[in-house]
Amino acid sequence: MTDNTPTRRSLITRAFAALGLSALAKPLSAAGLTPRAMEGPFYPTASMRRADVDNDLVKLIGAVQEAGGEVITLTGRILDQTGAPRAGHRIEIWQCDTNGKYLHSGDRQSIPFDPAFQGFGHDITDADGRYVFRTIKPVTYPGRTPHIHVKVFDKTQEILTTQFYIDGHPANRQDRLFNRMSDPQAQAVSMVFEPTDQGGEIATLDVVI
Repeated sequence: MTDNTPTRRSLITRAFAALGLSALAKPLSAAGLTPRAMEGPFYPTASMRRADVDNDLVKLIGAVQEAGGEVITLTGRILDQTGAPRAGHRIEIWQCDTNGKYLHSGDRQSIPFDPAFQGFGHDITDADGRYVFRTIKPVTYPGRTPHIHVKVFDKTQEILTTQFYIDGHPANRQDRLFNRMSDPQAQAVSMVFEPTDQGGEIATLDVVI
């Protein structure tokens, strides 16, 4: 499987809808652009990715076991600077597993990659510009604070590469990429987690392009 199927997509969407995402969404009017960040060395090429590349990184199709780590929901909207939604945009995320290992042949750490973790996934924004992922809360990687890598495409054109961080994480203070940003820029890419009624946590973060 190389992409979302309508059946899987609808199941995931209904599951996320049960969390009450619309109530958790934070309104955003005109805003500055989401700050750009380096891609990093571990963006998985198509040949490195799992066959399942949808927006649920915790559960691989056909697998019984779910990924290790703290499961979270990550959602938000892709907007232009006036606050208008950008529908039909592809958003990709990739991150290390709960052990700090990337799904990439260049990660030479002598630890196995979690076989139940997707490592990379994508979503397509809806009419409101909304995206949603089920993934794990990022963990530290040698020399880096916890983060999630993000790319946004308009059709086949890449228009943004950035990174999301955990708001207030103590390792942020020692991270050279995080510290390059101004306070408003850092706030724009910092995930604030809130508990849900169904258990687990959710972070809502809009992307402005």
